[in-house]
Amino acid sequence: MNQPLAERLRPKTLDDYIGQEHLVGKNAVLRKMIESGNISSLILWGPPGVGKTTLAKIIANTLERPFFILSAINSGVKDIRDVIDKAKKQQFFNRPNPILFIDEIHRFSKSQQDSLLGAVEDGTITLIGATTENPSFEVISPLLSRCQVYILQHLDKEALLKIIKLATKKDTLLKQKKITLREDNAILRFSGGDARKLLNVLELVVVGEESDKIVITNKKVTDRLQKNLAIYDKKGEMHYDIISAFIKSIRGGDPDAAVYWLARMIEGGEDVKFIARRLLILAAEDVGLANPNALLLAQSTFDAVHKIGYPEARIILSECVIYLATSPKSNSAYAAINDAIALVKQTGDLPVPLHIRNAPTKLMKEIGYGKDYKYAHGYEGNFVEQDFLPQEIKKQRIYQPQQNATELKILERLKKWWGDRF
Repeated sequence: MNQPLAERLRPKTLDDYIGQEHLVGKNAVLRKMIESGNISSLILWGPPGVGKTTLAKIIANTLERPFFILSAINSGVKDIRDVIDKAKKQQFFNRPNPILFIDEIHRFSKSQQDSLLGAVEDGTITLIGATTENPSFEVISPLLSRCQVYILQHLDKEALLKIIKLATKKDTLLKQKKITLREDNAILRFSGGDARKLLNVLELVVVGEESDKIVITNKKVTDRLQKNLAIYDKKGEMHYDIISAFIKSIRGGDPDAAVYWLARMIEGGEDVKFIARRLLILAAEDVGLANPNALLLAQSTFDAVHKIGYPEARIILSECVIYLATSPKSNSAYAAINDAIALVKQTGDLPVPLHIRNAPTKLMKEIGYGKDYKYAHGYEGNFVEQDFLPQEIKKQRIYQPQQNATELKILERLKKWWGDRF
């Protein structure tokens, strides 16, 4: 039996499906749709290993629909047209329209997505797309408007433990052994809410034991993974480790390491837009106000690589990565918005001070809206001191300038304006 455990244990029905109760639990929206027998085109958006492909197969099996699978990594417009042609031929036999499942649909180009539109619109096929990326950014608007989007979530501890129990009791190979889960912290931590990762780790631990009596502990899981990292990562499980190393190398100011990890991602077939999007986030989160031009360069990089693609996009990415890695760093904007959100949650909906409220009606003016507001441009230096925060938190500090040349100038300006407040 050469199939991996995750494949052997793949559920065939909704009753066997674990997790995503908000979608397929009793009386949940997607379950009701499936049970009605009428399924519309849809996109399943969620992290890896949470059951997107499995759910698509269950839908097809439950509705007894012909099922076609394409992967956006190695399929083109011709493959799409071939499936659509097959679907059209089946229409003559009064069979229900087939389901076309496209894995990683966010990797399809605009022309590839365009080629789906007609068949989805006229009902030749029912499309189910799976994506780990926000479909609002990655799926063209005409196609997105014809699909319902359902969000799948990381599996929680209860669901993951249920999967382990199911595997040890029902799998043909595992049920021959006496498996005891004495400690679950490590196996759950390494899974990261991903059922496929969880089962890969479980299988790795079990296969490595000669005895039929296996006790799973945190140490055993950690030791086995360290010894078998190549096996564990053979299907790209290092994706998130590498992007983490990439981000931390840039944040840490090491251009050599940053470009190395960039090369690892490029050689591994990573989506160019995924890399560019992470650089955009990093430019704001980690470089921030220490070098505001970083965000502009990251935005230009995103636009450029989106238009150009590989292989030339590697040069643009490299330039941006080196620029960000060698820039001064500040996370003051990141910290400020987090602190502000925490303050809002703590203090609730405090009233806006009357003097900075809008006063579009006579009544509002009469009750004090906008009264005593000082128009900054009417004062020397285009500044005048007044309160802008609610009374209860008017002395609250949120933005904390950091020790870099740009923000030291900002701090100097703020002190000139606000005195001891800064």
